[in-house]
Amino acid sequence: MSFPEKCKDAILAGDIDLSQNLAQKAVAENLDINAAIDAFSLAIREAGNLFEEGEFFLPELMRSAEAMKAAMTVFDPIISEGKEDRSLGRVVIGTIEGDIHDIGKTLVASMLSAEGFDVHDLGADVPISTFIDTALEVNADIICISALLTTTMVGQKRLIDTLKEKNLRDKFKILIGGAPVSKKWTEEIGADGTAENAISAVKLARNLVGL
Repeated sequence: MSFPEKCKDAILAGDIDLSQNLAQKAVAENLDINAAIDAFSLAIREAGNLFEEGEFFLPELMRSAEAMKAAMTVFDPIISEGKEDRSLGRVVIGTIEGDIHDIGKTLVASMLSAEGFDVHDLGADVPISTFIDTALEVNADIICISALLTTTMVGQKRLIDTLKEKNLRDKFKILIGGAPVSKKWTEEIGADGTAENAISAVKLARNLVGL
């Protein structure tokens, strides 16, 4: 069984110890850390898909989330080693109001921070006003909005519409993410981009700040 397959099995089974052991094994064997993180990222995305399809229930999703967090506790110190003192830009990130999903969002926040961005993670179930107020307070360059469910992704559009109403849309770059998010939806609501995984999100963020 390949490493990505083992990661998928561990995350979907909600096996915290196995997930952590696989992460430690990746480090010990000097595997490409980005590739290892991507393997876990794909696995947790599958858990999110199963949840939305009704094949996973909240307890199962939360167990998968805990397994993902266990793996990330191994990777976080390593990816943080390369963080530069100079901030590449300020990012406000969170999951939109009504949505408790935060694993993919947390992974993106971790990767952005490791890359050298100053990240302000608002957590999950975040009101639109909090996104905007925080972005103004920290003079953010980018606002990242995550949504796992089709019923909550409309909040991404409401946030952009609110920014337009307040004449603030041009002040921030807006990145959206989550299982139901597509390029078509991104274009429809006027966001600046979306990414399929955390690594792609970091590359996109760098491009948006001119790097």
